[in-house]
Amino acid sequence: MPEHESTDKPEYARAMRPEEITRLFVERSNAGDAAGVAALYEEDAVLAYPPGELTVGREAIRALWEKVLSGRPRFEPESPLPTLISGDLALTSTPPKDGAGARAQVVRRQPDGSWLRVLDQPEFTPPGA
Repeated sequence: MPEHESTDKPEYARAMRPEEITRLFVERSNAGDAAGVAALYEEDAVLAYPPGELTVGREAIRALWEKVLSGRPRFEPESPLPTLISGDLALTSTPPKDGAGARAQVVRRQPDGSWLRVLDQPEFTPPGA
């Protein structure tokens, strides 16, 4: 490989507040950037998606989003609900625009001060729905 070529992964903007992850998720998803979406998660993160299943680990999350984004879905920003913060952990959530259920994520502050998702429950539906 020539010396001027880099094997480094792309540098992504970091979420410096927990609420910023949702905006970055929408931007990267709409750009078709599965690796950028996966970069919002810790290495061992757990994503409760597809419904009824768990996707574990950043690489598995990237592969899942590669499939999802191949259909070129369009995501709309959702206004975050108030964030709960306790030390280096935070709970973020948004009400889906369609009014069905809710979305919630546990995020953790990283050594550089940024935040990454640890647990992601993108679809809650009311019992019996």
